[in-house]
Amino acid sequence: MRWLLILLALSSVASAEDDRAGAFDYYVLALSWSPTWCALEGDRRGADQCQTRHDYGWTLHGLWPQYERGWPSDCPTTARNPSRAQTAEMTDIMGSSGLAWHQWNKHGRCSGLSAAAYYEKSRQAYNAVTRPAVFRKLKDAVKLPASVVEEAFLEANPQLTADGITITCKSRRIQEVRICLTKDLEPRRCGADTRRDCSQSDALWDPIR
Repeated sequence: MRWLLILLALSSVASAEDDRAGAFDYYVLALSWSPTWCALEGDRRGADQCQTRHDYGWTLHGLWPQYERGWPSDCPTTARNPSRAQTAEMTDIMGSSGLAWHQWNKHGRCSGLSAAAYYEKSRQAYNAVTRPAVFRKLKDAVKLPASVVEEAFLEANPQLTADGITITCKSRRIQEVRICLTKDLEPRRCGADTRRDCSQSDALWDPIR
């Protein structure tokens, strides 16, 4: 058993070392519902994103390079790290410069792009998706089927199909919308490991603060 564990550990290391910048199959655009993140994590951290003077709704969690199964992360790259100014410029859609920095380190390095190009591509992908206005109009917390969120996005974005979008939940709350895109940011079918919709019929939905 001990040797089996050692072999598995070595296999994991080798797999991580095989991740190469630019060598991936497609992107996942992850849109996070800010009030959920604030309720579960942000408030505890005293995050500026969660202050009532903001009105964040769907924020950009990240643009993630994916394999058909699995994903690369923390890839070695010769691209320079983003400046503070570059990460700060992403705050309007990401909620914080810290998240922008983290996304570059974990995912952007694997894109094969420079930091500036990765952020620009992330913004382009974010802006290409219509975020249904109805979610900004809800004034009180409600419980709803997670499938309702998917249906709203499909209706607002006729270019998307049901097998190219997935809804995630966390702690019985609506968490994220994840949309699968080609390297050219065209909609495509998600890999099997990404198509895991939240099946809750009573997921909590918190309104914008």
